[in-house]
Amino acid sequence: MFDLRRLRVLRAVHHHGTVTGAAEALHLTPSAVSQQIRQLARELGVTLLEPEGRRVRLTSAAHVLLDHADALSTRWEQAVADLARHAEGAAGPLRMAGYPTGIAMLLAPATARLRRSHPELRTSVLEAETGECFDMLLGGSADIAVFVPDPAYPPADDRRFDQRVLVEDPQDLLVPADHPLAARPRVELADAVREDWVVADTSCNHAWMVHVACSAAGFTPRIAHRATDWVGATALVAHGLGVALVPRLLPVAADYPVVRVRLHGTPQPSRSILTAVRSGSADHPVVALGLAALAETATAPSAPASEQEAPPQAPVPAR
Repeated sequence: MFDLRRLRVLRAVHHHGTVTGAAEALHLTPSAVSQQIRQLARELGVTLLEPEGRRVRLTSAAHVLLDHADALSTRWEQAVADLARHAEGAAGPLRMAGYPTGIAMLLAPATARLRRSHPELRTSVLEAETGECFDMLLGGSADIAVFVPDPAYPPADDRRFDQRVLVEDPQDLLVPADHPLAARPRVELADAVREDWVVADTSCNHAWMVHVACSAAGFTPRIAHRATDWVGATALVAHGLGVALVPRLLPVAADYPVVRVRLHGTPQPSRSILTAVRSGSADHPVVALGLAALAETATAPSAPASEQEAPPQAPVPAR
């Protein structure tokens, strides 16, 4: 017999490539991670790590074990979910993580919904970028993640996670209130070919999405300004310094002289917002309640795109 928690440590070393990276993700010391791996190796009677310069590499035996680790972890999560359903428990902690805009538009209202309907739940929201969300799921410090997919992070068929599309978030063109495009009944993205553009900084995929959408419309956007939050981006547009693509789910402050224009024709840029849980845990009563609250929030009617939308409560980073 061996401790399944040590498998989680081995998976983290494989995922991050170093003992130090795994230790940071699991909130352990590197020596504790090494000790867990050594103990697992003794229990199984095999060598799992070998030195490779200043790093370590997983042995062939470790890779054989990892082939089974995902299935074992899934079965464990399913067992925990079955036991929770058997006890008919809908109480306890529920930890949901997500990027800033996801918190503002989905996680915060979903959490408020849960507190009204299930006050016995201890729901907490944790701000984290996509890569951190997956680390938190693997490390057990989060139960649900809300994220925008990125090529750098686990693909949809990664057996460690159950990833599902929560909502499609179309992008609107944000222009100054006195801009010629603001008064036109129909606008296509190609109509902004000669505009200066405001994009988010390069730490998220917004700039990449703008480049892809404009390329599909037949032009390369002239990036004039970068902003790390939507308040700053909106201010730049309001002062006539450029145009921007903004998520439809995001409110724009009503006191800014800007107009949100819905795009027609091709392309109509949009991004998928997904949820992720540990594989096998979606049927846990508490996790299922969280996923249901997020789905209800995502499908709730939203305000039409216009320049008169409710202002956000605080600056929301452009994520």
